[in-house]
Amino acid sequence: MKRVLAQIRKELTQTVRDRLSLALALVLPMMMLALMGNALSLDVRDLPVVVQDLDQTPLSRQYVDMYRQSLTFRVIPMPITEQPAGELLANRARAAIVIPQNFERDLRRGWNTDVQVQVDATDSNTATLVRGNVTALSQAFTQTLGVASRSTPAIRTEARLWFNPGRVAKKFYAPGILVICLSLFPPLFAVMWMAREGEEKTIIQVYASSISAHEYLLGKVLACMMVGVAEWVLLMMLSAAMFGLSITGDPAPLIVTTIIFLFCVVSYGAMIGVAIPHQPAAIQVLAVTGFLLSLLLSGLIFPIENIPSALRWISGFVPARYYIVVLRDSFLRGATWGTTVPHLLMIALLGAAFFLVAWLKLRRMQVSA
Repeated sequence: MKRVLAQIRKELTQTVRDRLSLALALVLPMMMLALMGNALSLDVRDLPVVVQDLDQTPLSRQYVDMYRQSLTFRVIPMPITEQPAGELLANRARAAIVIPQNFERDLRRGWNTDVQVQVDATDSNTATLVRGNVTALSQAFTQTLGVASRSTPAIRTEARLWFNPGRVAKKFYAPGILVICLSLFPPLFAVMWMAREGEEKTIIQVYASSISAHEYLLGKVLACMMVGVAEWVLLMMLSAAMFGLSITGDPAPLIVTTIIFLFCVVSYGAMIGVAIPHQPAAIQVLAVTGFLLSLLLSGLIFPIENIPSALRWISGFVPARYYIVVLRDSFLRGATWGTTVPHLLMIALLGAAFFLVAWLKLRRMQVSA
């Protein structure tokens, strides 16, 4: 154990003395969280839509005013002499709404009237959102009239939003960005430390010393984990300040899972550093396999269920997939041991596999030396 502690003290001392490494460990993750947290947005607002009112009655103008009052749309009036399709082709509008003649007369008589909606479906998600909002606004407008229209639903539903009632998108994806930061920077240190030893041939001194492979590797991993814990604390404080996030319920499941997750990703970085004793190449492999897979296959951008089945199985080997669920639960729902343990076990299993591969590789090199 003394040799492990000596290895930890050596790595932390070198990190503290290297101001660039210290900034990379503590400042860069906070900058990444701040920039990505404010640059990314899942909210769709101020979509330009053209409205062509062929009825020109008080009721049709009242219908158009509902779109103007919506935060989702920015209404662009269009004369009846022009074709709304031209605005879609010119990419000046995302949708065109055409109000037919006799709009007011039909509604006053309780008849159905068809409002034409032309949607630019280049972005399928935005197109779905536009169509849903138009339908919701039309139903709300019909209900305010107090007339017996067949387009009015017979059953009215009242929805209650749980966990994120304000539907603040940042509260959903900010935890994912925090996970991406932890998936990149702590293992980056492990990659740099391990690859540097092989690149500068100082690993030979380790082979010639009395320290064993598992002691040497464990010292490296624990030192990187300590740096990762410091990063996690700073990122949690920044998340609370910028996004209003705080731990809901018992913090113990999140703390334990965070420690296991840091062990997992740092062991993964150590495995890459041992296998590739060249820093540029090792960092490139980590960026592709660690950062990119965590970004695309963790559920940060889109649900796991939406990933094509041919690639979905890969997400099972991405630790961020499991940690992001625990982190979101801790911030929004309140994580419990019952919901956390399955994800914690998967992270622990992956971490043990990464550490074992790194140890076997390092042990084989040590024996051969």
